[in-house]
Amino acid sequence: MKKATTLLLLLALIFMPAKAQQDTKHVKPVKNVILMIPDGTSLSAVSVARWLQWYTNPDKPRLNIDPYLCGTVLTHCSNAPIGDSAPTTSCYMTGFPGLAGWVSTYPLADPENDIYPNDPKRAYQPATTVLEAARMVKNKAVGLVFTCEFPHATPADCSAHSYNRSKYNWIAPQMVHNGLSVVIGGGASLLSEENEAILKANGYGVFKDDLQGMRNYQGDKIWALYDKREMDYDIDRNPDEQPAIEETTRLAIEKLSKDPDGFFLMVEGSKVDWAAHANDPIGIATEFLAFDRACGVALDFARKNGETAVVIVPDHGNSGLSIGRRDCKNYSKLSKDQLFHQFSQYKRTAQGMAELVNSHPASEVQNLFRTYCGFELTPEELNALNNCNDYKNSPIPKEKRSKTNVSASLYSGSLTSFMAQLMTSRTCFGFTTGGHTGEEVFLAAYHPQGTLPLGMWSNIELNQYLCSLFGMTHDTLEELTAKNFVPHTEVFGDYTCEIIPSADEKGSPSLVVKNKKSKNKQLQITPFTNIVKVGKKGQEEIRLNSVVVYVDKNNTFYLPKELADYLKK
Repeated sequence: MKKATTLLLLLALIFMPAKAQQDTKHVKPVKNVILMIPDGTSLSAVSVARWLQWYTNPDKPRLNIDPYLCGTVLTHCSNAPIGDSAPTTSCYMTGFPGLAGWVSTYPLADPENDIYPNDPKRAYQPATTVLEAARMVKNKAVGLVFTCEFPHATPADCSAHSYNRSKYNWIAPQMVHNGLSVVIGGGASLLSEENEAILKANGYGVFKDDLQGMRNYQGDKIWALYDKREMDYDIDRNPDEQPAIEETTRLAIEKLSKDPDGFFLMVEGSKVDWAAHANDPIGIATEFLAFDRACGVALDFARKNGETAVVIVPDHGNSGLSIGRRDCKNYSKLSKDQLFHQFSQYKRTAQGMAELVNSHPASEVQNLFRTYCGFELTPEELNALNNCNDYKNSPIPKEKRSKTNVSASLYSGSLTSFMAQLMTSRTCFGFTTGGHTGEEVFLAAYHPQGTLPLGMWSNIELNQYLCSLFGMTHDTLEELTAKNFVPHTEVFGDYTCEIIPSADEKGSPSLVVKNKKSKNKQLQITPFTNIVKVGKKGQEEIRLNSVVVYVDKNNTFYLPKELADYLKK
């Protein structure tokens, strides 16, 4: 126990914001910052992608990021070395690692396990992000590009606050009300009619599954969303229906760079992580290559612009991917053809193959595999396919399908996981897990004046570097948090507060605050928006510069201190 406590204290000294080991005081501020996050990308994923590009394009041995690799980042949760996207990207954004699944929200204290000490009094308090600070303090235009659905963890980490990353009904309206100039990605079904109307009323062009509409739009404020939830993998997508992340990054930069005060843009290669969870090597490699092309767009702009810094960093590792697998004989002596030729034949991800097989008659299965994978199924593999529960065109009736009919080495459960296993079996790649991993991730950066983040950084220190690029410090974020995310009981201690339950079971309560001395002076506060109504009938409307966040765990609204002033007038 004593040794564990000593270790925690040592780690606290290393990683506490006040004890930053890296120099951020001498970083030269820039006008624009582009943060690029390939979600769940281990260094081995980068290697596989680089080899695939080099093998299929001999004149391209290097990635766009290669000249800018400058260090590594140690990412973690507040109380655990391995994190998911929510707390790890939250730390890049806020300077505080959170608990698993927490989005830019101060964590609960866990004294026995916290990597550095947390203040238990601040649990559940929203923490201001670099994106929010850039907009509020520096008047920057801000934007998000991604390929997952828009309320997913990483985009949410930049522009929303929640102790539960799955509460899309809390996160989505925050993103709508948080002053984002550009949002391009997935999740068309998750933008409600009410929120779409709010965007349009505030001058946004809103496009759902409308590629040409997005391309032709001349305005600078835009939300463009594709598919019901996440966008397709790059190798699977129909280019006539969904844009590549390279295109959406270019479009976002074009829109945001018109702002005379500059901009902050976060670009996420979301589905590298998803492919890693699926143990799908071709999905990992092609998603990262698509992301790397987007990096090329950002870096090209930055070099020409002369006022833009680019930071490229994953949020965590995933899957334990390796080039080499122990049941692959003599794998360390295999030629590049033996290691990568079969792999280079894959023209669909595992999910893409599952969708193809489910949309064609069983008689065409072998032809599909020849066309899109470069091999045919063995009789044993074909039998395993036919016994997959979610294979729609199997000649075996569903009630007669069983894992007992399949070799244990071939049984995978779902059709997609079977495809991933099948396609991986033709390579010498291996995986240790289908979950996140705790190794350091790569760091690449471009700075027009050369003040780069060299060496090993903690995720806390990287937040400080991002702040310094805009001439801010972590204290700037803390000051904004202290100003804008105060418990309503502290803000309205001298007034009568009533929390009104929602008529909808899934809805959130609202807060009504009254001046005891004047019945006409009251506020009606709707959480997860920036709108506050003043007066008994709500005849006046206030537009806040931040969003109001409600937390049901402590029945608290977090809102700006200044709201109390409206009850004094």
